Amino acid sequence: MRGKTKWYAAALGLTTAGAFVLSAGSASSHGYTDLPISRQKLCANGTVTNCGDIQYEPQSVEGPKGFPAAGPADGSICSGGNARFSQLDKPKTPSGGAWPTTRVTGGQSYTFRWQFTAMHATTDFKYYVTRQGWNQNHNLARSDLNTTPFLTVPYNGQRPPATLSHSGTLPSGLSGHHVIVAVWTIADTGNAFYACSDVTF
Repeated sequence: MRGKTKWYAAALGLTTAGAFVLSAGSASSHGYTDLPISRQKLCANGTVTNCGDIQYEPQSVEGPKGFPAAGPADGSICSGGNARFSQLDKPKTPSGGAWPTTRVTGGQSYTFRWQFTAMHATTDFKYYVTRQGWNQNHNLARSDLNTTPFLTVPYNGQRPPATLSHSGTLPSGLSGHHVIVAVWTIADTGNAFYACSDVTF
């Protein structure tokens, strides 16, 4: 009987350890924007194909925080500096076409939306947009952006719900194709999450 009890205890211990590993693994999942729809979400939902790993984990575009003074290097902003997700950095989709765009209007309010798979303590959300006349033929660089965010949403260390929306006014004076870079800065790690959305003003 004692041997059987030990076996049950060992099995319970393994089950508990396995549950811990699974929960720890899911904690490495995080979040992405779907309004305006981000490049990683376009890959995940199959609108853009041949995207590689990002199609399975659109929530994982995590890189160093401190953008634009720090953070991912120029040319790897949209991938958060992750080589595995480098398809997101290219000016064209993996099939060679243009990234699909969301139509927006400058000077008007827009509702931005994040989807989260892990709700980290949050410093803030910041949004940047490309300058008029930016170079659309290379991977996105800081020189392409207005490096002053057009919208900052402080979050004071709180954890967001599974879906979070907030509104802000889009910059005026822009026309044509632009990229909005959304940055979700985590309060208790050295990282942030990045999402690039292609829009047409």
